[in-house]
This record gives sequence, structure tokens and C-alpha cells, in this order.
Amino acid sequence: MEDLKTKVEDIKTVAEKLTEHVSEYAETYVKLAIVKATQKVTGIATVSLTAILLTFFCMFVLLFSGIGLAVWIGEELQNMKLGYFCIASLYLVCAMLFVLLRKKLIFPFVRDHIIRKVYE
Repeated sequence: MEDLKTKVEDIKTVAEKLTEHVSEYAETYVKLAIVKATQKVTGIATVSLTAILLTFFCMFVLLFSGIGLAVWIGEELQNMKLGYFCIASLYLVCAMLFVLLRKKLIFPFVRDHIIRKVYE
């Protein structure tokens, strides 16, 4: 009878240790998942911020180069308004190309870039 009680106590001890290990494993797994999610969100936020800043600076480059080019064309044609209309029409053609090609070229590029960053 004593032998049976010691075996039952041993089994209880092993079960308690196993329960502790399983709970520690679950806690570690949850912490690891949080760290991985944080890394992914941080990576995506960094890429997004970089893209926003790059877009901001590129817009200023386009603005000032467009103004400069419009003034130069206007001086060459001896009509400043015509120079600005030439550059405006160039930007209009670029905008139309963007609208026409967005589903075939731009959206897949952006989507693939975001997916690559998520699984990085």
C-alpha cells in the first residue's frame, strides 16, 4: 500500500512539473509572438515613413524643377504662359499614365513590396 502511495505521489510531482513546463512554454511562445509582431510592425512603419518622406521631397523636386523648366521654356518661346502650359500638359500626361497603369504596374509593385516586408 505504501508503495502505491509513493508511486501516486511521484506521478503527481511529475504532473505538476509538466504543468509548470507547459505553462512556461506557453508564456514564452506568447512573448516570442509579441516580439515578432513588434518587429514586423516596426519594419512596416519604418518603410512607410521612409516612403512618405521620400514622396514629400520628390514632390518639392518636381515642383521646383517644373517651375524652372516652365520659366526656361517660356523664355525660349518668348511667352511665359505657354511655358507653364507645356509643363502642366507634361504633368497631365504623367497623371494619365499613372491612372492607366496603376492596376498593372503600380498596385502589384506596392503590394509585393508590403508583402515582402511583412514576411521579412
